[in-house]
Amino acid sequence: MVSATHASQRAPLTVPAARGGCPFDPPPAYEQARQERALARVRLWDGSPCWMATRHADIRAVLRDRRFSADATRPGFPFLSAGRQALTLDRPTFIRMDDPEHARLRRMLTADFMIRKVAALRPAVRALADDLLDRMTARPERTADLVADFALPLPSVVICLLLGVPYSEHAFFQRCGSTMLRTDATPEEVRTAQSQLLEFLAGLAAAKRSAPDDGIISRLVAQNELDDDDIASMGRLLLVAGHETTANMTSLSVLALLRDPQAAARLREAARQDAAGDGTALDTAVEELLRYLTVVQSGLARIAVEDVEVGGALVRAGEGVLCMLGAGNRDQDAFPDGGRLDLQRPDARRHVAFGFGVHQCLGQPLARLELRVALPAVLDRLPDLRLAVPFEDLRFRHEMAVYGVHELPVAW
Repeated sequence: MVSATHASQRAPLTVPAARGGCPFDPPPAYEQARQERALARVRLWDGSPCWMATRHADIRAVLRDRRFSADATRPGFPFLSAGRQALTLDRPTFIRMDDPEHARLRRMLTADFMIRKVAALRPAVRALADDLLDRMTARPERTADLVADFALPLPSVVICLLLGVPYSEHAFFQRCGSTMLRTDATPEEVRTAQSQLLEFLAGLAAAKRSAPDDGIISRLVAQNELDDDDIASMGRLLLVAGHETTANMTSLSVLALLRDPQAAARLREAARQDAAGDGTALDTAVEELLRYLTVVQSGLARIAVEDVEVGGALVRAGEGVLCMLGAGNRDQDAFPDGGRLDLQRPDARRHVAFGFGVHQCLGQPLARLELRVALPAVLDRLPDLRLAVPFEDLRFRHEMAVYGVHELPVAW
């Protein structure tokens, strides 16, 4: 067993680490750490030490073990930046809580994201995707930014409809969300953005007391279990996570498929099978893209509440662990030839892109639905889609908690 004291004798890595030559791959330092040892010692932005889990089995072990807490108010909880610390501590949401409070608040939303209920949204999501592509392809210049014109508005409109948030305010909440997710944002910038968004959502909740609708926020108001500030906090989590993750998964997936014509052909064939009534191949393709790309690049943080052995390393009570999901999803022991995109990979669904355990992403059925609709829609409507700029000129979101590209200029 490796103790924290012994491990600290090695020079610790500094996180977040830089990505290497291929922008689709996790940072090489994480890959090296995974090959060398179960848990690695790393140094955070403020110089404090922390453990880092990069192996698939170890990540699952940490995330399912109740001896590791998600409570961000515990001393020693690991934050990836000062801004992320300010974001979390100023108004913690249920994803930063332990049971029973975590379970109580999460149950208020479970019915809204059940697979059967989400599946009923498919016709509306497909109609929205078709409308966005109609507008995009109607332009005489036959070029577009796939992020701004398709990948971002699709999940933004959907989550606004579900929450009961006016989409007309999308520029405002997307700007706030972008600031809140920047790992290089100052605590002051994060607090300002979060405060503005929470004030907006609390005002919206108050207005729905006299003018209710069918959205989640209105339903939470009617339940009368939370005050407007608590509803705003829950709405902020759903609003930001509900559009940022899927938008970046969509654009990054399209980019990966443009770089791999064979994979693009397989996804088109999977979409044809889905249209004929067999969605198995499309499900597998989407799971593989989630595994291969894993846009949540900041890791999931936990803190040990008692001494725990993980992969032969002893994590002592009060020590933090960062679970690097992208590295775990490339683990060769869990996914043979894991560095290759294989849309027919039979075990792709074992990925941890949505986390694992009781805190596993609540909105994953919605994310899967949006990807199952968005990717075939783009490839079907635009079979000759191509990049409009050199690949080397693309701006990747290295400074964001959710990875992707800032813009994706395309032509057809």
